[in-house]
Amino acid sequence: MEKQLTENFRLSEFACKCGCGADHIDLRLVAMVQTIRTLYGKPIYITSGVRCETHNASPEVDGLENSAHLTGKAVDIGCTSSTVRHRLVQLLMYGSDEINRIGLAKTFIHIDIDETKPPNVIWTY
Repeated sequence: MEKQLTENFRLSEFACKCGCGADHIDLRLVAMVQTIRTLYGKPIYITSGVRCETHNASPEVDGLENSAHLTGKAVDIGCTSSTVRHRLVQLLMYGSDEINRIGLAKTFIHIDIDETKPPNVIWTY
């Protein structure tokens, strides 16, 4: 049976998308995503959670060598509408004091809690 991490999220949603089995997501981050999901009141889709080194370096991901996804401290939330993006960023900014690294892309919002990287930043892809 699949492991339920929170009311709305299962462990498999945060596992590496290549199928290698890497699923060492930081449970503090999962709790924060659940808080945002609860405040939002609608499903949130994780497009990328934990990544193994091979998947992170693959052409379809082209992730950074020191990506927070490698340590399970980052997730990408699927988002394609500017209205939804605005609402989610609003919730991310005010729904959790610990989420202080946000990346905005056309199809997703990256959030991470990697303490080894500069805090209080928002960037675009």
